[in-house]
Amino acid sequence: MSEKKFNRTTVTAALIYANGPIHIGHLAGCYVPADVYVRYLRAKGEDVAFISGTDEHGVPITIRAQKEGITPQEVVDKYYTQINQSFVDFGIDFDIYSRTSKPIHHEMSQEIFLQLYNQGKFVEEVTEQYYDEKAGQFLADRYIVGTCPVCGNENAYGDQCERCGSTLSPRELINPRSMLSGGTPILKETKNWNLPLDAMQPELEKYVASHPEWKTNVAGQVRSWLNEGLKPRAMTRDLDWGIKVPLPNAEGKVMYVWFDAPIGYITFTKELKGDDWEKWWKADDTRLIHFIGKDNIVFHCLIFPAMLMADGRFIAGADNVPANEFMNLEGDKISTSRNWAVWLHEYLEDMPGKQDVLRYTLIANAPETKDSEFTWKDYQTRNNSELVGILGNFVNRAVVLTEKNFGPAVPALGELTEADQKMLEELALYPAKIADSLDNFRFREGLSLFIEVARLGNQYLASTEPWKVIKENPERAATILNLSLQITASLSILAEPFLPFTATKLREMLNLTDTNWSKAGSASLLPEGHSIQNKGLLFEKIEDAVIEAQVQKLLDTKKMNELASKTPAPQKEAITYDDFSKLDIRIATITAAEAVPKSKKLLKLTLNTGIDTRTVVSGIAEHFSPEAIIGQQVSLLANLAPRKMMGIESQGMILMAEDRDGKLQFIRPGEPIWNGGTVS
Repeated sequence: MSEKKFNRTTVTAALIYANGPIHIGHLAGCYVPADVYVRYLRAKGEDVAFISGTDEHGVPITIRAQKEGITPQEVVDKYYTQINQSFVDFGIDFDIYSRTSKPIHHEMSQEIFLQLYNQGKFVEEVTEQYYDEKAGQFLADRYIVGTCPVCGNENAYGDQCERCGSTLSPRELINPRSMLSGGTPILKETKNWNLPLDAMQPELEKYVASHPEWKTNVAGQVRSWLNEGLKPRAMTRDLDWGIKVPLPNAEGKVMYVWFDAPIGYITFTKELKGDDWEKWWKADDTRLIHFIGKDNIVFHCLIFPAMLMADGRFIAGADNVPANEFMNLEGDKISTSRNWAVWLHEYLEDMPGKQDVLRYTLIANAPETKDSEFTWKDYQTRNNSELVGILGNFVNRAVVLTEKNFGPAVPALGELTEADQKMLEELALYPAKIADSLDNFRFREGLSLFIEVARLGNQYLASTEPWKVIKENPERAATILNLSLQITASLSILAEPFLPFTATKLREMLNLTDTNWSKAGSASLLPEGHSIQNKGLLFEKIEDAVIEAQVQKLLDTKKMNELASKTPAPQKEAITYDDFSKLDIRIATITAAEAVPKSKKLLKLTLNTGIDTRTVVSGIAEHFSPEAIIGQQVSLLANLAPRKMMGIESQGMILMAEDRDGKLQFIRPGEPIWNGGTVS
């Protein structure tokens, strides 16, 4: 970390597009680590502002609006409300969670744009960009799809391939097509205002070099961009939805979403702090920390710092950008378009009261230096083995044994043994160890150290056995339980960054009010006679059936995705009505069914067609048992020429369709009708 001394910290968490719900990938990559860090700073008594909100401009918003058949404003209103409430319910404790669609943000963005424009920091350039003639508009990056030149993905976006992660430009796509009309776009001239990142590269290199403490995954990606050589980047777009470019000759232009979005951090701080906002962005003794996912590294480490440098009035870049990699789900990449995700609002409904279980699992598997994976089985194991078996077990034993033998109060502390002293010395080391991990953004390591404190408590109880000692030496048992409650009090403080709901419950159990981080590890947090109250178990075991239901939910999603990805067979050659009228399709009832010997696929069916009783051989044995389909009405192509199958003459064909699971289903009337009723 930087050696410079700071008096306050501005912590930002990435502004998520308000075009869909929050999922666990968002939480693991950005929001949980940011919340852990902020809660830690607050526990130390530091001055911190935790800033975030929704990004409500850009093409993803307009694409969602088109899909849902509503306006972009209706989209952002809908998802801002849902996202904000999900964060509140999950315990992500922002000081402000605001929106880039607010007038205050439009004003701030336009003011900064004009500051750069008036100082001559932009370069006007006329270039050729893709234009959809059918839709009558220029196409932003995300309105263009085509084949990725790196991996061959046929549905890569104009700015990025989601399959291989390559950063692209629209002109690099093979066979580009418009998402508006599906047609092939043409190139057409348009004027935009560029930020000359190439001219600013020496200054940006100096900035990056001044932060050798950045994580290797962050520094590596930034150096890769710098080594390739930065290029000018347009800060305006030809769109309707967005913040209008405040220039007289900019009709139909809005700001590039990555110009206005990071300015949201400044806007929201102003909204939060009022007249006092400037010191959080302009003072030398303010530290700026950005929490983001790896797909946003270039914007927060190069483009936003370049904007701030060009403006000249702000802190010129973040002190640290502890970006995480991606979290995968059950062996596959999380994908909003494929609905392959654990959505936060659904989790909160399905798993009430288990916010900290998810937090614990996400931190324990945090993708801090490489991609990680969430599985429901690991979630269950961590809850049952670690939260229930280690943390919950220790706290429950300490509180229950105290209450049972000494009443709801902290027992007296007697003479300490060598084992007591050794335990206390070890306990006293943990707050500093955990603090070092959190100061350096190693949250997974910090959580592991936190659980070690609970293990220490369990080991202490196992070695001292107060449930046995109480019979012969009540004073010694009192000392053991006093110290066990002191460990519990330290856990209540150390839990705050990681497990805030658990920390609150622990403080309520212990009636603990002084929770400053500096007090953790002390043997005198709870005085003799201090009242405590048993609030029940901290965590409950999660049964297999609960986990199986969540896994099945994902499997159902996968089946739906497979069905959606199937390519329909091409339409056959056109026929006339006279051709169709030759088909005799009528309703029949299955009156008997039996397996065809030596065949796995065929059933021999007897049908009442209303005009006769006939035999039909059908390849449905792998989908239906004979006894289950007797009495079913079906659609029969009755005038198909007879054909022998396995020595049996089949007189017609039953019409079938494949469902989402790949299982055949009868095509039949919604209500029973007479046998022989025709389909026309």
